[in-house]
Amino acid sequence: MDIAEKRIPQDGRHTLKFEDREIDLRISSFPTINGEKMVLRILNKALAKTSIEDLGMGEETRNEFMRLLKKPEGMLVVTGPTGSGKTSTLYATLNYTKAMEKNLVTLEDPVELEIEGVNQGQVYDHPEFSFASGLRAILRQDPNIILVGEVRDKETAQIAIQAALTGHLVLTTLHTNSAAAAIPRLIDMGIEPYLLTASLVGILAQRLVRVICPHCREEHHAPDEMVRSLLANADPASVKLYRGKGCPRCTNGYKSRTGIFELLTVDDEVQRLISRGAQTPEVRAKARERGMTTLRDDAIRKALAGVTTIDEVFRVTFVDM
Repeated sequence: MDIAEKRIPQDGRHTLKFEDREIDLRISSFPTINGEKMVLRILNKALAKTSIEDLGMGEETRNEFMRLLKKPEGMLVVTGPTGSGKTSTLYATLNYTKAMEKNLVTLEDPVELEIEGVNQGQVYDHPEFSFASGLRAILRQDPNIILVGEVRDKETAQIAIQAALTGHLVLTTLHTNSAAAAIPRLIDMGIEPYLLTASLVGILAQRLVRVICPHCREEHHAPDEMVRSLLANADPASVKLYRGKGCPRCTNGYKSRTGIFELLTVDDEVQRLISRGAQTPEVRAKARERGMTTLRDDAIRKALAGVTTIDEVFRVTFVDM
């Protein structure tokens, strides 16, 4: 970063030593009328060894996700807003798939963590090395599994789908609020519905919730209206919920974070809905009918299990989820 330049946004990286550990920082600056706004993103190198079991998926969702990763071809999309843990999920996915002794190639912007045994490529600020041009080059490297950091435009989406149609498993990300919303997002980019039905195998949506500190966790009674809004037919007096009262080992009763997930498997029924141009609510309703656990359902399960609080459920999920 140019320390003399304060008029334009900048991105940079830094590495420091802390308690015999090496910490990577991603730095972003943004000029405001009162000076530069700075954000530091801490990259934990332990993520490079994260497993799918560590992400916080429910057993059914995890088993189905791992089944989709064993497919020889198709496109698997991970969705969620910035900071929802998509990078952790992708690196855990790479750790799982590299054990299959396949040729894994990634195209990232930037490469945040290095993973042994994976061919990681980084997009540079160069007209001849964009996601689209890099993806074309990867297809000539005889890959089995391709990870594209993000589908940002029609050209990249088209090449990724062509790769999925020609014998490759493609992993990528989108920014959408739910799994079902990824379908109209790709169509808005200019992808024909018939190509989606032929290539898309699954969509995983996720968020992060804070975990209750295990050292100061206590049972508490939430307001009845809050409980009824989550569990319509439940007796509020019989529902056990938990919170952290706060202690020297945590921050306001929370310690670390975990994921909540919804996995939409693109089966024959969903393919038929995509082909006839069904809207997001209809696709979502059909997926729930066929057993999909929504983000809100997963968050509620974690609240009832004492993993997180009811406040976190309301903070990270919408009422219709």
